[in-house]
Amino acid sequence: MPLFPALPDAFDEIADLVNRAYRGTEGWTHEGEYIDGQRTDPHTLRADLAAAPKAELLTLRDTADGPLLGVVWLEPTDKDVWYLGMLTVRPDIQDRQLGRGLLAEAEAHVKRGGGRRVRMTVVSLREPLIAWYVRRGYVLTGETEPFPYENQTLGAPRRDDLAFVVLEKGI
Repeated sequence: MPLFPALPDAFDEIADLVNRAYRGTEGWTHEGEYIDGQRTDPHTLRADLAAAPKAELLTLRDTADGPLLGVVWLEPTDKDVWYLGMLTVRPDIQDRQLGRGLLAEAEAHVKRGGGRRVRMTVVSLREPLIAWYVRRGYVLTGETEPFPYENQTLGAPRRDDLAFVVLEKGI
């Protein structure tokens, strides 16, 4: 399952995919019932990548110029720890187990880059998604991070009890 670097001319398409998966009503997991608005936009993707020069936004496609099937953000944060975020598969094809393949390829990419552990944060209310990651070997660390209510680029929270849980996996 090949991953390709996201090219700037694909940021509109990537933002559309992420917003559809995170805030839409398709697929088996989304957060639209407790966060309104968009999850990202092309400008935010560019700004986030500029602010994190070691980060990589990778796309899942059958071929380099094929249709966008998924996306993942990978960023080294420590000498052997990488952050994995925004793992997204097109909602209309989530039943093909592409998420498993995308996650496995992302982990292999981290390992090739010298990483030994992958960390991520997930909104605590996304219990089915957390359980999915646990089935893939991730462990809840017991750490939590506050939800950035002041950061409207992530959307408009509909609840005041949002937080992130931290998961980690050795690879």
